[in-house]
Amino acid sequence: MYPARITDEFPAPSYRGNQKQALADIRAAFERGKDVVLVRAPTGSGKSLLARAIAGCARTAGEAAAEQVIDAYYTTPQVSQLDDVAEDALLEDLCVIRGKNNYDCILPGETDTPVNQAPCVRERKFDCQVKHRCPYFSDRAIASNRRIAAMTLAYFMQTAGSDVFGKRDVVVIDEAHGLGEWAEMYATIDLSPGTIPMWNDIDVPEIDGLDEAVAFTERVEHLAERRVKELRKKAELTGEEVAERDSLNTLRQDLGWFREDYTDAESATTWVVDQADGENAPVTIKPMNPERYLKHTVWERGNRFALLSATILNKEAFCANVGLDPENVALVEVGHTFPVENRPLYDVTQGKMTYEYRDDTLPDIARTIVRIMAQHTDEKGLVHCHSYAIQEQLNELLDDFGVGARVRTHDKDGRDGALAAWKRSDNPDVFLSVKMEEALDLEGDLCRWQVLCKAPYPNTRDSRVARRLEDDQWGWYYRTALRTVIQACGRVVRAPDDYGATYLADSSLLDLFDRAEHDMPDWFRAQVDRLSRPDLPRFAPDRALSAVSSGTKRRHNRSRSRSGDENHPLSDVWD
Repeated sequence: MYPARITDEFPAPSYRGNQKQALADIRAAFERGKDVVLVRAPTGSGKSLLARAIAGCARTAGEAAAEQVIDAYYTTPQVSQLDDVAEDALLEDLCVIRGKNNYDCILPGETDTPVNQAPCVRERKFDCQVKHRCPYFSDRAIASNRRIAAMTLAYFMQTAGSDVFGKRDVVVIDEAHGLGEWAEMYATIDLSPGTIPMWNDIDVPEIDGLDEAVAFTERVEHLAERRVKELRKKAELTGEEVAERDSLNTLRQDLGWFREDYTDAESATTWVVDQADGENAPVTIKPMNPERYLKHTVWERGNRFALLSATILNKEAFCANVGLDPENVALVEVGHTFPVENRPLYDVTQGKMTYEYRDDTLPDIARTIVRIMAQHTDEKGLVHCHSYAIQEQLNELLDDFGVGARVRTHDKDGRDGALAAWKRSDNPDVFLSVKMEEALDLEGDLCRWQVLCKAPYPNTRDSRVARRLEDDQWGWYYRTALRTVIQACGRVVRAPDDYGATYLADSSLLDLFDRAEHDMPDWFRAQVDRLSRPDLPRFAPDRALSAVSSGTKRRHNRSRSRSGDENHPLSDVWD
């Protein structure tokens, strides 16, 4: 890596905010010999541009000896972030590659078939004559030979050990604050009817402890291997059989890795097992602090690393969570350049939103949202509902109060379409969202205000969360919630001249600020220090609708689906 050329590799024609100083600090950290640099950069600091400059410091073929690795990876957990990179003209030399299911086959009669179900994977002896023109394999070949290959973190981890995407000189991970939790999620093993086609043929015992889980996984792997052999005997598979085969092969690998790691006395990974309903019920095997998994899928993939995020709140805790030595890691702090008065926090707390108090508190929050709507009669708003259960209750309350014509919702399957429709609308609609605290750019009039309905603490019913709290890891618990709050607060103010208000409705948020104060970035602490009670209009539903045209005063179509695992420890942050 050549950190000295970081400013020359910066892709924009000029700097904004603290970008120039950030590049100097990043360069200095790498030149001090640090292998990993954490870059804590707030919303609007241009993290993607900083990422491109860092990636550009990687050795190229002309600068390396034959045994040295070259080039760089750019990766991010968020698909929407990768989409933004792909559309940014300043980042056009980041070569994006996606998973097979994102590409369609080009063979006649197969143009609606994703590549992961195309004839080349369905038919045992199929010889594709146009593989060189296949959109997936073409993009993969191009990305593998380009200076900077860009991909999602899921694809990056899945290609560990690949001959195509081997080790490179520099790895840049954007939105890296949840790296440890993402690794835990990817390494989690779900044993259920959805992942095991022969589930009904299995006598699932009541799993009491990890030793019993190991014995059960051996049986499952044997059955999976037998089923895969049956599928391999077929000359041609259906699309469903291809998906079954691939799923079972992945499951076999995961189960083998779990048993190997569990029996390794030197492994730092702690495993926990969940079986909520006892005998014949699904089983979930989950890792905590999967250092070995990250070592293989991330840390062995590069020589130098840059991890960027607004919410890497505590360097030592982050390093412990992802298996890094803090002595080999530098933290670069990028200051916020958005005026604090443009991003105010308002205290409209109505009580606690924990389960036992929710039914009493939520009606008061709904009335407060009506008053906020009256304050912002002609401006769009976003309500972070935390869960689909809260979203449904809140939607019904707002409808009962007579403001339903200005309210939109979404379900799990239609979230992207509903979000796009709300953003396109010229009406001052209020969007009741779930799991949209991250990777959402609502600059300017797309949204001028938002409400946080609930403090986003991890779910204590999840075994990993419970285990951490048993180990007295309360600092992790509060940091995880604070991280989500900070991410949410960054959705509506995206530029130095942008502005937007954030209203806090759950009194537990104020308690969170007290408990996690020492982990707050200075620029967010400045927002909290200015927290005030707003002077809202009285409760008047007619006033809340005053800017809605008579032609649009109708109920929007809504779905009430609440599919998905709301008890997942990451459900407060990711869907």
